[in-house]
Amino acid sequence: MTNILTQNNVTIMGNGRPIIFVHGFGCDQNMWRFIVPAFEQEYKIILLDLVGAGDSDPTAYNEHKYATLHGHAEDIVEICEFLNLKDVIFVGHSVSAMIGILADIQNPGIFSKLVLIGPSPCYINKEEYFGGFEQEDIKGLLEMMESNYLGWSASLAPGIMGNSNQPELQEELTQSFCKTDATIAKHFARVTFLSDNRKDLSNVYGECLVLQCREDIIAPEAVGKYVHQNIPKSQYILMKATGHCPHMSAPKETIDYIQSFLK
Repeated sequence: MTNILTQNNVTIMGNGRPIIFVHGFGCDQNMWRFIVPAFEQEYKIILLDLVGAGDSDPTAYNEHKYATLHGHAEDIVEICEFLNLKDVIFVGHSVSAMIGILADIQNPGIFSKLVLIGPSPCYINKEEYFGGFEQEDIKGLLEMMESNYLGWSASLAPGIMGNSNQPELQEELTQSFCKTDATIAKHFARVTFLSDNRKDLSNVYGECLVLQCREDIIAPEAVGKYVHQNIPKSQYILMKATGHCPHMSAPKETIDYIQSFLK
């Protein structure tokens, strides 16, 4: 049986208090490369690829286990337990912000602090809740993805990154989407975009920092505020950064807010 570290292509560096970085949809651990150097001196850095992403073990992807975000949350908990990590800081981008929340609920006390970058507990507008998308929008997005994954990636990734003045980042995200196994990506997208974890927010144990970007087409400002208002111990920051990936497009601002929160 593949060991959990191999399964998730875990990378460990540095010493000190553990800080685990988990990437968003269509990405891998390389997306943290602008952030990690700022923490290497003081912290033990744990990077990983979600199963089905990056250089994780593709044979470990099981549609039944990963039919909800809980499957990935279980992996995060198992990694922390395997490495005997205590007083862990969790940093999650996009869908992994919710994965971290589920891991925190599954094993209360595993994380002392959580940094949630561009989190969304539910992407679809429902009654009084504004998630940013109508049901038909998500249906159309998933249908386009099903019929032409590469075309979908090329059209959507630049908008997700935003920051048209940094075309190299838009291209990098497009390429990252395109190299992800299409079958796994389609399944994970369906799980991600149809998930509704609003009820989980009130059960978060650790202290949270919500980092919200401006002009984010995936997680608009109203969503970040909702996450903050429904997590008991949380702080909310509206960043100057725009788009959905400030750890890539505005690393210094992202680092400054994380370091301030940790201290």
